Amino acid sequence: MKVLSSAEILTLDRTHLWHPYSSLDPEAPLYPVASAEGCEIVLTDGRLLVDGMASWWSAIHGYNRPELNQAVTQQLAKMAHVMFGGLTHEPAVRLAETLVNIAPPGLHRVFFADSGSVSVEVAIKMALQYQLSRGKRSKTRILSVRKAYHGDTLGAMSLCDPETGMHHLFQSLLPQQIFVAAPACTFHQPWEESCLEDLKSALREHQHELAALMLEPIVQGAGGMRFYHPEYLRAARELCNEFDVLLIIDEIATGFGRTGRLFACEHAGISPDILCLGKALTGGYMTLAATLCTEKVARGICDGEAGVFMHGPTFMANPLACSVALASTQLLLHSPWQERIAAIEQQLCTELLPLRDSPVVADVRVLGGIGVVELRQPVDMKVVVPKLVDQGVWLRPFGRLLYTMPPYVIGSDQLRQITAAMARICTA
Repeated sequence: MKVLSSAEILTLDRTHLWHPYSSLDPEAPLYPVASAEGCEIVLTDGRLLVDGMASWWSAIHGYNRPELNQAVTQQLAKMAHVMFGGLTHEPAVRLAETLVNIAPPGLHRVFFADSGSVSVEVAIKMALQYQLSRGKRSKTRILSVRKAYHGDTLGAMSLCDPETGMHHLFQSLLPQQIFVAAPACTFHQPWEESCLEDLKSALREHQHELAALMLEPIVQGAGGMRFYHPEYLRAARELCNEFDVLLIIDEIATGFGRTGRLFACEHAGISPDILCLGKALTGGYMTLAATLCTEKVARGICDGEAGVFMHGPTFMANPLACSVALASTQLLLHSPWQERIAAIEQQLCTELLPLRDSPVVADVRVLGGIGVVELRQPVDMKVVVPKLVDQGVWLRPFGRLLYTMPPYVIGSDQLRQITAAMARICTA
C-alpha cells in the first residue's frame, strides 16, 4: 500500500474525518503523526514534539514500550477477541484480580467496559438497579457537582455541569439530575466545614430520590482542572452512609498514580461503593475501562427482580486490551512511579508557579503530575497550538486552561521544554 504524504493525509482527513470537539473548519491546526517513541511524537514532516498530554492522560509509560508491545503480540498469537458472555479467559481474570488487589478496599467485583464514558454508564445503571432491587423505586436520580465532567454518552453527560459544561446544549434531552455547588475548598488551603453546606442540604432534602452521589476525587478534570480538599471527599463518604446513598467515584482521569497516590481516593482514605477506571488502565495502548463495585452492590442487584445486571458490551474484556492493561499495571507497580510523580510535581511548581505574576494569568496550580495555568481569556487554539508546535511541544488547551499531564517517564529536560513553552505563551 502506498505511503501517503503529509499533504495527502491532510486532504483526506479534511474531506472525510471529524475530530473530537471540533468543527469542520479547514483552518483548524492539524498535524499528521508518523510514529511515537518514549515521550515524543514524530510528525510526518520529521518534527519531534514532546508530548505534554500523554495522549489525553492515558500514555503514562510513554510510547512504544517493549513490555506493552510484547503483551499485545503474545496475546494476538492466541486470540484477539472472544465474547465474554458465557466464556472467560486468563487475561480478564488476572487483570480483575490485580485491580481488586490495588483498588480501595472493599471493591470485589469488576465489570469491564469499552471506554471511560461507558464505565460511567455502567456505574449509573448499577446504582439505579441496586436501588430498584431493594424496593427503593423512588431512588432514580444521581447527585453531582458543578464543574463536573464524566463523559460524552447520554447518562454521563447528565452528570456534567448543566450550565458551563461542554454538554449544556443537550440538557433538555438528558435525565434531570441534582447538582450542588462545586467544592470551594482547594487542595492546598485550610479546610472549612462550610464547604459542605450545599452537599449536606441536598442529601438531606433529596435522600428519598437519590440513588447515588457521583464525584471526581480531588481533581475535577475537564470541567476546569480544579483541585479540592480531601476532607470534602471524606465527608461525602460519611454523608452518603448517613443518608443511604451510594458513592460513585470517577477515577478515570486520576487513577493509576496521576495525583501522587495510586488512586486519588487515598488522599481522603475512603472507599466508594462503585469505582470507574479508564484512560491509563492500558497505558494508552487500547480502549478499555472497568467499573468496580462492592459485593453488597453486586449481590443487591443479582438478588433482585431481574436477577442479572442489565448490561453487556460486545467487546467487554477484550483479551488484547486486558493483556496490555495487566502488563501496564504491573509495569507501573514495579516502577518508581511515586518518585517520578514527586519529581514532576516539584519541577512544575518551580517552573510554573512564577507565572502567577503574569497579567494574562488568573491562577497557576499543581498537584502530582498535573500542571495548570488558568488564563484570564480563552485560549485561541488557532494561534496558541501552532506556537507550541513551533517550540517542539504538544499540548491541547481548552477554554482558559493551558495545562500539562505528561507521561510519568518524562525527563527533566523534556518537561522544562514544556513549561518553557507554556511560559512563552503567557509572557508573549
